[in-house]
Amino acid sequence: MKDSRWIDATMRTTQRYAGAEPPNRWVPVLGRPAGGQDGPDERDAMPDEDARITDADRDRLRDAIVVSARARARGNHPFGAVLVDPAGTVVLEAENTVVTDTDCTGHAETNLVRLAWRTIGPAALPGYSLYTSCEPCAMCSGAIYWSGIGRVVFAMTEGRLAAITGSSPENPTMALPSRVVLASGQREIAVRGPALSEEAAAIHDGFWR
Repeated sequence: MKDSRWIDATMRTTQRYAGAEPPNRWVPVLGRPAGGQDGPDERDAMPDEDARITDADRDRLRDAIVVSARARARGNHPFGAVLVDPAGTVVLEAENTVVTDTDCTGHAETNLVRLAWRTIGPAALPGYSLYTSCEPCAMCSGAIYWSGIGRVVFAMTEGRLAAITGSSPENPTMALPSRVVLASGQREIAVRGPALSEEAAAIHDGFWR
């Protein structure tokens, strides 16, 4: 049986997310829509572009997209991420390395978190922003949460990625939005996106099928 602290925390998370974008079409339990696995998917409810995205955000997202193209050129999955300091300067970048490192956890964001934790350290990371060519998966969202990075901005949504990859066994995309994962803990992490979806998706042309 869950104790009262767990129940209270779960209720706070649900209430907090219910007022956030996208619209409250479902209850965030295990990332599934209220109607079950075959019900409406929250990922499809996202706008084409988050109205809160700035021109500076778009510039940094384009940096992440460039990194994703480089990952593909090196034989890896086409994903990239960059870390930006409080002054708006890119200080670190990381590619997907799943294939070349023979490591299923070698996603761009998780690679970037490992690098940031070692080189910058947890004390400073709340002031940094992570920009990524695609919405972080559940694993990467968890890594971002534990790192303490304070802001995440993504280009293409997981829903758009799922439409591109289809049933590819190399990318069995989960129906668990990053906003849900990052809103489920005790840290406040800002999430912005999508933006520049078409530019991010172009790097995937012909890759998965």
